Amino acid sequence: MAAAMWKPKSLHMGLWIFFLLVNLLPAARAVVGHREPLPDDSRDNITIFTRILDRLLDGYDNRLRPGLGESVTEVRTNIHVTSFGPVSDTDMEYTVDVFFRQSWRDERLKFDGPMHVLPLNNLLASKIWTPDTFFHNGKKSVAHNMTTPNKLLRLVDNGTLLYTMRLTIHAECPMHLEDFPMDAHACPLKFGSYAYTNNEVIYLWTQGKSVTLAEDGSRLNQYDLLGHVIGKETISSSTGEYVVMTTYFHLKRKIGYFVIQTYLPCIMTVILSQVSFWLNRESVPARTVFGVTTVLTMTTLSISARNSLPKVAYATAMDWFMAVCYAFVFSALIEFATVNYFTKRSWAWDGKKEGMEIRRRESATLSKKANNTFNIVGSTYAINVAKDQGLTTVSKSATPVPTRHSYLQDDPYEEAKKSYNRVSKVDKISRIIFPVLFFIFNLGYWATYVNRKPAMMKANNLN
Repeated sequence: MAAAMWKPKSLHMGLWIFFLLVNLLPAARAVVGHREPLPDDSRDNITIFTRILDRLLDGYDNRLRPGLGESVTEVRTNIHVTSFGPVSDTDMEYTVDVFFRQSWRDERLKFDGPMHVLPLNNLLASKIWTPDTFFHNGKKSVAHNMTTPNKLLRLVDNGTLLYTMRLTIHAECPMHLEDFPMDAHACPLKFGSYAYTNNEVIYLWTQGKSVTLAEDGSRLNQYDLLGHVIGKETISSSTGEYVVMTTYFHLKRKIGYFVIQTYLPCIMTVILSQVSFWLNRESVPARTVFGVTTVLTMTTLSISARNSLPKVAYATAMDWFMAVCYAFVFSALIEFATVNYFTKRSWAWDGKKEGMEIRRRESATLSKKANNTFNIVGSTYAINVAKDQGLTTVSKSATPVPTRHSYLQDDPYEEAKKSYNRVSKVDKISRIIFPVLFFIFNLGYWATYVNRKPAMMKANNLN
């Protein structure tokens, strides 16, 4: 009887130990790294969305646009510029890094679920219809794929899709360089559908800030980004009419670099060429060096300034400035040649005239002295002829007759040399006319170009 009573107790104890081990088993699994089971709600949500996506893609044809045969598909776009620049003048293009966003509605993708917005993987973009957007003036566009494709896809329960991608675009920027380097440009960014006409797909700007620019997004060294203007165009081709969305980025060139590298050297070269007007006209080597050196310097400056520009067929504002500076420098060299020519001719004529006068005076003086004086042992005596022709007396002159050496102390040749050293009238006039004309030219040049407002900025009311 005691043995019979012990068996039920031992059986009861064994069952109790078994249930205890069963309850401790999940905790032991968690300790060794096993994942806890998801809550029932989360597990149900995953199952629900998996079923929703399977149902949405079941029978979905991504070759057909939304609303085919019923309505026009509207694609709303906006752009966030993360970095702008650099701008290449020689290639006439610019680089821009953007987040390009597109949004449209696809009735086939409506769903009912616990979430209003469903974030999706970018792989799903290849399984649904997306706009065939391309950039009309893009030379090269790169979609970033590191570390995965930089794309975002969100689906709203009413069938609205948001598709975002990160792009780096090299786009054309037509430039008119007549006012270089005080020029301004409107660089466009144009995009639209490649295959769908405006009867099938149209593009619209998103309400609000359609194009935004990051605060630290400018990578421009030579330009200031003044602003942008958005718009829309319609172009016609042999295949139909297409809607083109446009954004014009307005750029104004900074002039500081060109003032330091080109304008100031040109101005200093012109001033240096005018220093020769203050040198004596007989300083032929010095004035020749000034003229030739400044002309060669201007030639070098003009060649180096053109290297940073495309080979355009028209003259820019800098070309006109350098041409005028070159004319001033070359005119200074011609002025010296003129002064030198007339100086030599005048001196030769005056010298010849003075020489003839000297020879005439010497002949008259010597003949007169020969009839009235004679020299005895270095002393000159006058011959006094008395009334009686037979008596002649010789007396020493109280005042010595000037010899040839003493006479040449007032040589007319010295007077000719003094006239040769005088300042030319041409130099006197050039000292005033050249600086005044150059100052007037600079005043008119800078007043014309610095205060000029380009036509495209006037049209868009940009300062």
